[in-house]
Amino acid sequence: MNLYLLGSLLPLVLSAVSQIISTGWTVSLNSIPYFVSPHTVGSVSLQSQALREVAGTFGFIPVSVLADGTQPAELPETVTTWTSIDDVFQPGFLQVVLNTSSSWNTSHVCEYNLTDHGPSILVGYMSTSKIPKGPYFMEKTTGNLHQVSRLYDDFSGAFNEAVLANPDGTFQTLSAKVPSSATLTIGVPSRLYYEPSNAKPLAGVRVAVKDIFSLAGVKRSNGNRAWYHLYPPSNVTGTAISRLVEAGAIIVGTQKLSQFATSEVATVDWVSYHSPFNPRGDGYQDASSSSSGAGASIASYAWLDAAVGTDTGGSIRSPAGVNGIFGNRPSHNLVSLDHVMPLSEPLDTAGFLVRDPALWDRLQAVMYGTNYSSLALAASKPNYPTSILTLDFPDTSSEAGRLLNSFSVALATYVGGTVDVLNLTERWSTSQLKSGVNVSLSDMLNVTYPVLTGKGQDAAVTNPFYADYAALHDGRKPFIDPAPLARWEWAASYSWDDAIHNKTIFMDWFNSEIIPAVDDPSQCSSSLMLYPGKVGTQTPRNQYGISPPLPYVGFSAARVSVFSECPDFVYPVGEISSFSNITHHEEHFPVAVGVVAAKGCDGLLTRLAIDLVESGILRAPEVGGSINGGAILT
Repeated sequence: MNLYLLGSLLPLVLSAVSQIISTGWTVSLNSIPYFVSPHTVGSVSLQSQALREVAGTFGFIPVSVLADGTQPAELPETVTTWTSIDDVFQPGFLQVVLNTSSSWNTSHVCEYNLTDHGPSILVGYMSTSKIPKGPYFMEKTTGNLHQVSRLYDDFSGAFNEAVLANPDGTFQTLSAKVPSSATLTIGVPSRLYYEPSNAKPLAGVRVAVKDIFSLAGVKRSNGNRAWYHLYPPSNVTGTAISRLVEAGAIIVGTQKLSQFATSEVATVDWVSYHSPFNPRGDGYQDASSSSSGAGASIASYAWLDAAVGTDTGGSIRSPAGVNGIFGNRPSHNLVSLDHVMPLSEPLDTAGFLVRDPALWDRLQAVMYGTNYSSLALAASKPNYPTSILTLDFPDTSSEAGRLLNSFSVALATYVGGTVDVLNLTERWSTSQLKSGVNVSLSDMLNVTYPVLTGKGQDAAVTNPFYADYAALHDGRKPFIDPAPLARWEWAASYSWDDAIHNKTIFMDWFNSEIIPAVDDPSQCSSSLMLYPGKVGTQTPRNQYGISPPLPYVGFSAARVSVFSECPDFVYPVGEISSFSNITHHEEHFPVAVGVVAAKGCDGLLTRLAIDLVESGILRAPEVGGSINGGAILT
């Protein structure tokens, strides 16, 4: 009997063993945590006794691979350069240094004493493949090289999942964890592995992605726990993200959003997941929504270069504003949003949140392709519009008002133009009287946005989600956060067609009467319209007494680009000081301006940001408690 059981179980045991797959592993080198990739990038052949005395762990040793042709005398300068540009490399990888220099050979083994770093064993190697320079863990018995990622704590709670790219183009969850308080661990590979080129302009750029974009091999949440657990991992990566990956970008994780991309308040509306922390000021401000994780992370982490978000009614611009970084709502329909959860397809756009406007240009050029005209490399300054229009600007009685008005004057001076106040309501009324129509702008657009967003998810999100959940759970409904539920219920009795009609009327009027495009590609837009992006108002996370969420009705300056389909870029212009009831200290909170140009003039606004930073009118924001850097309070 016992023999029978053993015989019957043996195939099962063997089958289970055969399914063991390495997903990588975590090590500590000089007290810095690293993730060692399960994938090899190549194998090297060394003299059999070369590394016999070198200690390792589980048969692996840290090594550095030099660029071809590097000579021993160049090693100190190489180490200095690597240390200055890469946060992954450290002296622990200098114990063994490998090179294919023609002056070395496989029998060449010597010791080289690096000042301040101790002795290194220099070894010449042979390989059938080109190995990128940088730090690795090498398996001593095989010579297989594994790339390493430095591990960081997501202390701002911006991520939903950390991911690792697989050689086949799919992604897997990063199986790593460092000590932290209820937060994820994110891994970033060495910047030394990558060399930007015409074919790979984003090589090595570290990018995080809002958790409504599909990544092949990764589950998606759309900000809802029930959705995450109901559906399997995606089997495809959509066009927008695929373009970034093909250009060399490194996707490091998916990021939190307010549920189903609906606007939510951190204190009371976030139920499925905890809202990310805005690092600015006292560290306990709302990160805004819906691209909440994107905004918080770019303001928090120097190890992250860019975040991809979506903007339907302000979901990139608002987080960019309160977190004090750059963010863009592009001209509508610049890139396909296949395999992206829609909020309202006539309004949905994909854009970026960044600290560096030059990188901003490269990212847009890749994602938007031929729909984007980059002006960043033009030898001469663009022929910027000289008409600067301000909409709903505050007066100079407040600190934020002084910052915004100073920016408008500085911008006008820079482009050789003038600043004029735009009264959009008055301009609309005048044009309507001429046409014999008498409907106010606020009346026409009062419910347009909440109808288009409240009904925009019916066919692609709400109805199939309810049906699939009910089929699995005996007719039950899934939990939905209060904000999206209120939006869906409110919009049910309104007309989609009427809302589209009103949006189209405004779009045609604005794009022909207020900011039409011009034929000169170096100018593109007849005017630039400025409006207050954020004015440093505090929105603390510990604030209660907030009314139940209701759909946003009415019309505001931030909705102009939503209905007109024009590009709308947020620039950080400074910060104001105000007393925090959390820290009982004066803290600094960002002020931002929204800049709108004619439809299709996205490249103009990016180049403007680059030029304004270079001229000193704007400052590129830094990570930290202030847009000028500093400690983040936790």
